[in-house]
Amino acid sequence: MAINIELSKRVKDLPPYIFARIDKIKKNARDKGADIIDIGIGDPDMPTPKHIVEAMKVAVENPEHHRYPSYEGMWSYRVEVANWYKRRFNVTLDPATEVLSLIGSKEGIGHLPLAFVDDGDVVLCPSPGYPVYEIGTIFASGIPYLMPLKDENSFFPDFAAIPAAVLKRAKIMFLNYPNNPTSATCTEEDFKRAIELAFKYNIIICHDAAYTEMYYDGKRPISFMEMDGAKEVGLEVHSLSKTYNMTGWRIGFAVGNKDAVGGLGKVKTNLDSGVFQAIQETAITALNTDEAILEANRKIYQVRRDALYDGLSKIGIEVNKPKATFYMWAKVPAGFTSESFAMHLIEKAAIIVTPGNGFGVPGEGYIRFALTVGIERLQEAIERIKKVI
Repeated sequence: MAINIELSKRVKDLPPYIFARIDKIKKNARDKGADIIDIGIGDPDMPTPKHIVEAMKVAVENPEHHRYPSYEGMWSYRVEVANWYKRRFNVTLDPATEVLSLIGSKEGIGHLPLAFVDDGDVVLCPSPGYPVYEIGTIFASGIPYLMPLKDENSFFPDFAAIPAAVLKRAKIMFLNYPNNPTSATCTEEDFKRAIELAFKYNIIICHDAAYTEMYYDGKRPISFMEMDGAKEVGLEVHSLSKTYNMTGWRIGFAVGNKDAVGGLGKVKTNLDSGVFQAIQETAITALNTDEAILEANRKIYQVRRDALYDGLSKIGIEVNKPKATFYMWAKVPAGFTSESFAMHLIEKAAIIVTPGNGFGVPGEGYIRFALTVGIERLQEAIERIKKVI
């Protein structure tokens, strides 16, 4: 007879992970023979650029990369991350103390609270937001405090609405711009207000910058690290996943305050063995990709953005036109909730979208579309939606 295996309370108390739920719904629909158009999960449909794949073929054959990697990341990779930040944002970083390799930015976000949060400490999490902000906090026995992102505030937190008692207990604040799921961008003034708050209440800011290279109309988003005082109060995590179509490669980095980066590094030293060095070496090639290749990808997404925005608007769905990211944040039609409209689309039109409440209660009333299928499939999706609303 087997022993009684029971999940820990922290795992039992986790909210359902929205993308795991979507995978189950998608599988059930495909098992029934449905022709699914999946515009729910943000996974680029375009392949990793060929020059990056070719670099990996060479790197993986190097026996030096077959051993354990360094915990903090290869020196050459950290140097190249610093070089990239200088080129892209004119930010100077010390590769020795201010750059850390990550197994994708998700890993860094999830581990950060373990470094700085004790039982009962508060972590300020944007909502709707990437679920890992809240989940990582719960794993560290912290208390997530949700900062609603509302249309009337351009989807930036209203710091004045956070009680002083909460701010005094807060250890970390997560921010994310360009934003997932709302696709909002932010201004220098927004970041300055966050930095002022961090200084006042001694809060570490972790800015999730995974989408800074996915922008439209030539309007390049800013980095949190560009702001005066940013390096004194926090760090920024970034990923090669979306920029270079490398979601499956699991490679990213954290940069910024040496104590914040160092604390995250201590957690990683004890919980993982670093990033496969062949991938880090290949990531150096990726970070030096010709801008023309990235611009070509952005143009493809912009064509998709314009087509989906125009199509949804014509059929009466109110939608924000994104300036960045490959997401579109839309209000659900009258008579639906986020969940019921998402289920309506899968059941009646074989279209997968992400219900806004899956990113947090403030996301109720919205759904998220991802621009991760070709233009023909997007146009077909619009026609299907038109028939069922």
